[in-house]
Amino acid sequence: MLAKRSTDILLSALTLVPFAPILLLVAAAIKVDSPGPVIFKQRRVGLNGQIFEIYKFRTMRTGTPDLATDQMLKMPSPITAVGAVLRKTSLDELPQLFNVLAGQMSLVGPRPALYNQTDLTEKRESCGVLQFLPGITGWAQVNGRDELPDDVKVELDKWYCDNWSYWLDWKIIALTFKAVLDRRGNY
Repeated sequence: MLAKRSTDILLSALTLVPFAPILLLVAAAIKVDSPGPVIFKQRRVGLNGQIFEIYKFRTMRTGTPDLATDQMLKMPSPITAVGAVLRKTSLDELPQLFNVLAGQMSLVGPRPALYNQTDLTEKRESCGVLQFLPGITGWAQVNGRDELPDDVKVELDKWYCDNWSYWLDWKIIALTFKAVLDRRGNY
């Protein structure tokens, strides 16, 4: 796990430095596109069930309720014009590198549930998934992302936790780049 944490810190820092100009351009585009903050903070379930604030670039209008993606699909889209581009390219996830540096997340791990997704959290807790640091990407992310039902996500998260290795994380990172380029499972 020391190698995992060291890699998290090193890759996050090495990514943030060259991406700094892009982060500034994205922030400016968000400000021009719609009123509200540039960074969106949302309460998520982290290690051992502790609640933390995840950081993302804001892709929706302010005042949008905290709902899971499948619930959001049932209402008129609150996504801004810039937000649509950020979501398609997954650039909205870049601020989570600060969560990684703070030790609240890892680059790879089970994706953190919303604080109000109690059923998902209970399922994850019962099978030991919450004993792992949540990740920006994970095994469930590269095997279906938002299109997976909660039971399948939990099954995939548990498989990851039971089979974790340093090399599995690298495989998931490589598969994440492919999934982002294919825009597979991203709503």
